[in-house]
Amino acid sequence: MIKLLQILLLLTVTAFSNEKPTLTIYTYDAFAASWGPAPKIAKAFEAKHNCTLKFVGISSSIGALRKIQLEGKNTKADILLGLDTSIAQVAKKTGLFATHEVNTSSLDLPVAYSDDTFVPFDYSYFAFVYDENRLKNVPDSFEALASMPEDFKIVIQDPRSSTGGLGLLLWVKMVYGDQAGAYWKRLSPYILTITKGWSEAYGLFLKGEADMVLSYTTSPAYHMVEEHKTNIRSAAFKEGHYGQIEVAAVLKSSKQQALAQQFLAFMHSQTFADIIPTSNWAYPVVKTEQGLPKAFETLTQPSKMMLLDGKMVEAQRKEIINEWLGALER
Repeated sequence: MIKLLQILLLLTVTAFSNEKPTLTIYTYDAFAASWGPAPKIAKAFEAKHNCTLKFVGISSSIGALRKIQLEGKNTKADILLGLDTSIAQVAKKTGLFATHEVNTSSLDLPVAYSDDTFVPFDYSYFAFVYDENRLKNVPDSFEALASMPEDFKIVIQDPRSSTGGLGLLLWVKMVYGDQAGAYWKRLSPYILTITKGWSEAYGLFLKGEADMVLSYTTSPAYHMVEEHKTNIRSAAFKEGHYGQIEVAAVLKSSKQQALAQQFLAFMHSQTFADIIPTSNWAYPVVKTEQGLPKAFETLTQPSKMMLLDGKMVEAQRKEIINEWLGALER
């Protein structure tokens, strides 16, 4: 009987020692979707590290952050992926995230980047996307956008729940400064609706509900590569385009610290960089050996990236959002 118990104990210990570790990543729904980057990234990382990569999709990355805050130290997340530099400082102040161990010297970004907690993995520029088969009079500036015919409509995202929505507010703030509120009052009649996240907004646009949608300069590449369509374009604005650098960080509460750090480092690998352009439809943060798809050569190419310092955004975010809310009251 004792020998039998010893054998059973040995088998149990062996089973646990052979069990693959699971790394859980909270992110936005478009990243975790079957058509997003997650499946290819999981396949590549799991093969290299003999683990299970679990992506949990939430309506937005800000929503994912809030979920982690509610869960606290009991969160199942090991990594939060998908915030951008405009909101990262807000997340950093929660004290929930660990310092990273990634060498970021190989970064290839339009602006200098340095942070001890959040590691960048892709970037793009905000833009208003349209269908050139339906919209002939394309606005080329914020002024033109607020001077369209009365029946012209756009869809944007809520800055309280979407990094894209916040990015638009910061874009307008950089262009109009103290007159940003006045501009929002002028633009307000053209806003069809304000969605919680990007997926809902883009879906409405594709259904023909709106003439333009807040998205990215890189969004048309999806339609070119996957649908072989060239009618979806992004409008080039004279004022320039606000940038978005997406980042990821490890939770202090994670029980898979080493594996999580390995994933952050993996985000700067050639494998990860080659997946991003045609799955998340953005630019990788390191140069790729195979280069970008040809579709990217036809995209709107801003001469520089407009980007506010994250600490400044953290300090003024509530004020900027309240200014926007006040302007949109009808």
